Amino acid sequence: MLIAALSVRGIAAIRRVHGRRRGRLEYSPGVSSKHRCITSVSFSAMGGTGSEKCRHAPGKRRVYFGLARSVRVRPTRAVPVSLHHVDLGGAGRPPLVILHGLLGSSRNWQTAGRGLAAHFHVFALDARNHGRSPHHAAMDYPAMAADVLAWLEARDMTSVTLLGHSMGGKTAMLLACRHPEKVGRLVVVDIASKNYQWAEHRSEFAAMNELELAGLSSRGEAEQRFESRVPDLGLRKFLVTNIERDGNGPWRWVINLPVLTGALPAMERDSLVAGDRFAGPALFLAGGRSRYVLPADHARIQSHFPAARIEVIAEAGHNPHLDRRDEFVRRVVEFAGAGSGG
Repeated sequence: MLIAALSVRGIAAIRRVHGRRRGRLEYSPGVSSKHRCITSVSFSAMGGTGSEKCRHAPGKRRVYFGLARSVRVRPTRAVPVSLHHVDLGGAGRPPLVILHGLLGSSRNWQTAGRGLAAHFHVFALDARNHGRSPHHAAMDYPAMAADVLAWLEARDMTSVTLLGHSMGGKTAMLLACRHPEKVGRLVVVDIASKNYQWAEHRSEFAAMNELELAGLSSRGEAEQRFESRVPDLGLRKFLVTNIERDGNGPWRWVINLPVLTGALPAMERDSLVAGDRFAGPALFLAGGRSRYVLPADHARIQSHFPAARIEVIAEAGHNPHLDRRDEFVRRVVEFAGAGSGG
């Protein structure tokens, strides 16, 4: 049995999210003042990479998540939340639904989305625990796919073009395989159907969890504080889009940071199992300067998506829709511009 170690501050953060009525922490005896060992967790967060023997509870282990300590959890049944979306235009055209990546939101897709709106009616969704969508303790691919399915069903949409980037691509793959009637064409952006180990995300989450929002004067100050862990300026600017405030009030996280921190191992895992298959048209667009989709991944992709086309945008990194927006839009339109319906 694995148990988790949390700092006192981390425990307080989890309690703030889950509430005392919805989460119960049971500690092993012999608790030190620095951190306590959790022997039972009744709320849902995902977590744990690496462990060590727990001196407080013989035969049990403390689980560590990178530089931030996290919680190993019992799985929960997916209960859909009502996703926020942005309509980027193109009313009357075939629907195209966009699912963003980890720590992103619908606003990351406004420019590329408006380019696509010349050919599609474009909807950009915020995933649970991101953007303007509700926060929820459960954070895994079945839960996110259930959210998107509920969003489609609420609008009586079938056979849409479903486009997912990174984390959103894993969600899109799962939804297409389990509910092919909802997906006419699938576009997956710079992600494969496999397990990942995202070392860079661990540094990002460590930086975010270390950031003290009290007394923070500006996003620029937050960027400076991130610099030691996140050397890339563009990435620091991306991360600080996840804090906001009203007027001159205190800064707060837009994302559900405690739950997402714990969920990173679940986000890294493959969203598909051996029997998952989508026989419809699928386009996998990879960035030529990215390592997320490698030639060795192609056979696995095509085992799940036998009709898949796998293409590379040579000068793009992990975000082809930003790095080479015009080429990205052109390739999506060439693939999905005919035959989409709603």
